[in-house]
Amino acid sequence: MDIKQAENKIKELSEILKYHNRKYYIEDSPEIEDFEYDAMLRELEILEAQFPEFLKEDSPTQNVGGAANRLFNPVTHSVKMESLQDVFNFEELRTFAFKIDLTKTAFSVEPKIDGLSVSLEYKDGLFFRGSTRGDGVTGEDVTANLLQIKSIPKAIRFLGDLEVRGEVYMPRESFIKLREKQELLGEAPAKNPRNAAAGSLRQKNPKITKERELDIFVFNIQRIIGKEFSSHIETLDFLKEQGFNTLPSYKKCFSIDEVIEEIERIGNSRGNLSFDIDGAVIKSDNLAYREELGSTSKYPKWAVAFKYPPEEKETVLKEIEINVGRTGALTPTAVFEPIMLAGTSVSRATLHNEDFITSKQIGLGDTIIVRKAGDIIPEVLSVSKHAENSTVFEMPTHCPSCNSPVFREEGEAVIRCTNADCPAQLLRHLIHFTSRDAMDIEGLGPAVLEQLVEADLVKNIVDLYSLDYEKVGKLERTGEKTVENLKNAIEASKQNDLAKLLFAFGIRHIGAKAAALLSENFMNIDAILSASKEDFEKIDGFGSILALSAFEFFSLEETKQMISSLKELGLNMKSLKEVKDTRFSGKTFVLTGTLPSMSRNEASAIIESFGGKTSSSVSKKTDYVLAGEEAGSKLEKAQNLGVSIISEEEFLEMTK
Repeated sequence: MDIKQAENKIKELSEILKYHNRKYYIEDSPEIEDFEYDAMLRELEILEAQFPEFLKEDSPTQNVGGAANRLFNPVTHSVKMESLQDVFNFEELRTFAFKIDLTKTAFSVEPKIDGLSVSLEYKDGLFFRGSTRGDGVTGEDVTANLLQIKSIPKAIRFLGDLEVRGEVYMPRESFIKLREKQELLGEAPAKNPRNAAAGSLRQKNPKITKERELDIFVFNIQRIIGKEFSSHIETLDFLKEQGFNTLPSYKKCFSIDEVIEEIERIGNSRGNLSFDIDGAVIKSDNLAYREELGSTSKYPKWAVAFKYPPEEKETVLKEIEINVGRTGALTPTAVFEPIMLAGTSVSRATLHNEDFITSKQIGLGDTIIVRKAGDIIPEVLSVSKHAENSTVFEMPTHCPSCNSPVFREEGEAVIRCTNADCPAQLLRHLIHFTSRDAMDIEGLGPAVLEQLVEADLVKNIVDLYSLDYEKVGKLERTGEKTVENLKNAIEASKQNDLAKLLFAFGIRHIGAKAAALLSENFMNIDAILSASKEDFEKIDGFGSILALSAFEFFSLEETKQMISSLKELGLNMKSLKEVKDTRFSGKTFVLTGTLPSMSRNEASAIIESFGGKTSSSVSKKTDYVLAGEEAGSKLEKAQNLGVSIISEEEFLEMTK
């Protein structure tokens, strides 16, 4: 590779790694596996060592990938929270160990927990602050959320100043429950436990963090005043005595051969653990020797992380099952001869969608390669050998649950069932219909709805308004008071505005805002039912996709029958929208940031009550940008376009 090629390659790798750093650390939504990321980082390290003239201070090899999220107050760490240099084979591990003087120290070997690194600070024996690692120097204050983790001690016996480092993680069982709930609600399921944990810890509402059932392992003393230690193993024993959840295993090893033996033992136990690990950590046990060795700008010289490669195995594809999700999506699942992966037997794995099957040319009888993404979710990677006379699998043209035709919209990879009353989608529709932004029926949460469906008391949304309350009262955990409250909530929902009902129908592409536009423009359900596609297209803010979706939905005979039944049951079918005056008529507002005394929804409602409208993006047609704290790119764009920017105080003055 010549010098120009090296410069270009270093630049290319740096940009790619910075992008994936942001997806992983900041947005908690990785797009590649850790092993792919590690391979690119290693390639960049090698190139920078060969061509040091192109090594820059902001290189991903020189910095921790995270950054403090502006949703939380920043915390400057008193001791830098360093990351670890990775090694990928025993030869690289021996190179590291060769630099360690084993006459001065032994090694400690521990499992590397795959989670989010945090700092916990204690004063006078009481937990007073917790923060994320961030970029290693500055993190985020997430104390309120960390207080929701039961295993973090709120008080300890040691009364001096203490700061410890730990790894917040999501147990595998909790992760599977979260994915099931997300799929039930039609949300994108979390990709792996690490990112699920990170996203849960960064919630603005601590109640959500509590629901996610996070846990923590504490593995290091960052700072302590009032006690001294000579070895790392001593500190872990001390932390255990104080009530911290320390690492499930840590072993002192006196040779590199012992270290390798322990790494292999930890690796072989991965499938039996209730949490994710992605490697083993090897450290100098002698704390004074650590000080002597010091650190680079990014890594300590006294520790490395051995990363386990993702395990991949071949097997024969026997069958492809089609499962219908709660949103009507048809998902293909591979059924194959059982194989052992990460310590467990696996016989099923996702095939993602039709495009994936076609691109990999997958057919029954083929020999496929399977791995566990993040050691949890099995997935098919590719075909290693096609069976004789193998043909590429074709997705069905009719729903396997209700036999209705299926469709695939342009630009989407997902094939969906066309039947809104498809049994496989029923619970998902009910959950959406009763949710807060829709009909807002308190007491009809997912668990209760599931009971009603299983008891055959509800087969569609109309049944909610003609419930047999005597039978409801006989369900498990349902008393007389519960039934009375539920009855009152269902009756109250009949008076909701037409916009809430339209949104509750779950029409494809029609969100809360589009539902409000339908309600405001037609004012009643009869006008909507008799509208043409052209009538829908005339709505300001409706494009051809929204218009077509609305027209098709309200043209269906089953939709007309459902609305007729709901009418007879007493549901309001008119817009209750009250326009105080038209001072904002023709004006478009964009809301950004956090407002001091009201939510964006509340501000939007005020704007609309004066005849104005809101938009999600800033353009030359925007009249005002209502900006609160932490306003981001929308504010910057408004400044560049010369759009009028107002504060909440100015906005309230305009509404007097």
